[in-house]
Amino acid sequence: MARAIWSGVITFGLVTVPVGLYTATEDHTVHFHQLQRGTSDRVRNKRVNERTGDEVDTSDIVKGYELDEGQYVIVEPGELDEIAPGRSQTIDITDFVDLERIEPVYFDRTYYITPRGKEYTAVYELLRAALAETNKVGIATFVMRNKQYLTALRAEDKVLVLQTLHWADEVRDPGQELPELPSGRVGRGKQLDMARQLVDALSSDWDPSRYRDTYQEKVRELVKAKAEGQEIAAAEEPPEATNVIDLMKVLEGSLQAARSGRSDKESAGEREEKAAPRNAAARSSAGGSVKTPARKAPPKKAGAARARGRGAGGKSQLQKLSKAELYQRATEQDVPGRSKMSREELIDALASSGRRRKKTAA
Repeated sequence: MARAIWSGVITFGLVTVPVGLYTATEDHTVHFHQLQRGTSDRVRNKRVNERTGDEVDTSDIVKGYELDEGQYVIVEPGELDEIAPGRSQTIDITDFVDLERIEPVYFDRTYYITPRGKEYTAVYELLRAALAETNKVGIATFVMRNKQYLTALRAEDKVLVLQTLHWADEVRDPGQELPELPSGRVGRGKQLDMARQLVDALSSDWDPSRYRDTYQEKVRELVKAKAEGQEIAAAEEPPEATNVIDLMKVLEGSLQAARSGRSDKESAGEREEKAAPRNAAARSSAGGSVKTPARKAPPKKAGAARARGRGAGGKSQLQKLSKAELYQRATEQDVPGRSKMSREELIDALASSGRRRKKTAA
């Protein structure tokens, strides 16, 4: 069960609702300890007195604002709490605005808000339903951990969501900050029509479960491979920038590939739907169970032998493989120096290895 990281009240008009604030997301990043190179000794950060070098206990640390070099105004943590609006316990809604009017760049972190007791659920639901039906968000400020936040309070199904916003002076003007921005004349004519078609061909319904953090998966694979003493395949190089001269040709190829991919998916889905009743009927008439028996994975040695056989193919077949697949085959064939090879070098090495195998077999 999650624990509230902040508790207080929401106020709108003369209405007050006691609530708790909960984090809405969690971090799945792979975390590492810091070690001294060549040892297993942990390296830790310590709060140290700059002048004496002695470690300082947390209770003996105060905040200091530097007025001049070496001259500080000392502020105790309790003094910051005393000047916080509402003593850091109030989410005060001052305005209601249309959700779509808030530019995405202003949104920061997301939290869930719940009523702090069953006796407050009716008033809580009243605010949530009003926001949902009007498609409005409540703009409010509150203080948490000695920092004031601008927030947008909006409705989701059965719950209120609070999103912290950046202050206006924290958002940079792209026209002033960025070195290169296109002019209004760019992006017209046939190229724009083709780009629109490509966007349409790649459009789908939003489903967050379709996406995953592949980099973190690679980090875990790296840790596992190093623990088992295996070599690591380097990632592919990023693609080269599209030349403006070839832009139309690239757009046409992208559109054809997108349409072909969608057609293949739809055809595969139709084949599965048509095959499912026939397969079930066949199993039923044979007196067997409708459930498909689980397939057993082939022994690793047999799989490796088949992979080595495929590696004996020509360059045309190897060109179809990704660098990771090429590296896997190079590992199975024990190609020397494979960890430092580019994709093309892996293809040449595997093709040469295949030719040598054929000569040996002959």
